Amino acid sequence: MIVVTGGAGFIGSCAVAALNGRGIRDIAIADHLGKGEKWRNLANLEFSEYVDKADLFSFLENRRPDAVLHFGACSATTELDADYLMENNYRYTTRLAAYCLERGARFVYASSAATYGGGEQGYSDDEECLERLRPLNPYGYSKHLFDLKARRQGWLTRSAGLKFFNVYGPNEYHKGEMCSVVLRAWRQIRAEGEVRLFKSYRGEYADGGQLRDFIYVKDAVRQALFLLDHPEVNGLFNSGTGRARSFDDLAKAVFLALGLPPRLRYVDMPPGLAERYQYFTEAEMGKSAGAGYPVEPTALEDGVRDYVLNYLERGEARVEPWKGDRA
Repeated sequence: MIVVTGGAGFIGSCAVAALNGRGIRDIAIADHLGKGEKWRNLANLEFSEYVDKADLFSFLENRRPDAVLHFGACSATTELDADYLMENNYRYTTRLAAYCLERGARFVYASSAATYGGGEQGYSDDEECLERLRPLNPYGYSKHLFDLKARRQGWLTRSAGLKFFNVYGPNEYHKGEMCSVVLRAWRQIRAEGEVRLFKSYRGEYADGGQLRDFIYVKDAVRQALFLLDHPEVNGLFNSGTGRARSFDDLAKAVFLALGLPPRLRYVDMPPGLAERYQYFTEAEMGKSAGAGYPVEPTALEDGVRDYVLNYLERGEARVEPWKGDRA
């Protein structure tokens, strides 16, 4: 049995679809559905059990899963309730990691590029660099604190974490303001014919020229399943493309996929965001390559085209079982 926390969420549901594509059905999904549309991500999937995240440890008392893919978290970078983030992202993950390591279950968990803060210390996933990082928001700090815990406890010698950069792709439709710029851009184009991007408040970056490492969700899942398949590969790894692209590039890729000329408008950032805003992120992927992972990311334009034409233009379609490649 494989447990997937956050299995009704964005990356988690795509991971379940990839496991289904391998013929794996003995999957326990742990999540909290609430009153939103997240449940729709489950409709195309096959799994043996669903449990609310609050009941997961009771569910696991008399079971021994082979592996836990831990994608469940509050992923809102704008969430300011630090107590909630610490409980949901730090303490819950700590308890789950201890459970897996005590029982010999493979543990692969989601960290975040938000742990890098403003990038002053670079984007190296060398664990020796962890102590120097200073996240810019409570979400990034809650993720960073667990990374530090895992290193200090020696857990990273027997488990693996992924620092996801800017992931985009199908099954993110429930994420509201935390959805990717690709989804927001497509919705804006279909509603208004233009895309709104933030102005820059730093002279070295033009409006819309802020740079991020955008990774297609199918590539992020492929890397997670590589770590599932290779329990001898442990530690903390970046999950990105290794190439920063601008928000202008991203928006223009959406227009290109739709066969439309680009129309961009630059707007002010909301109050309080400018001082917590990352202007540049770019994953260093050498550690993953050295561990045997074939770093062959989908080009931005190709990933956006697949997402737009095969999912968004089909009524925000959900991912169906796939074999874990980029099909």
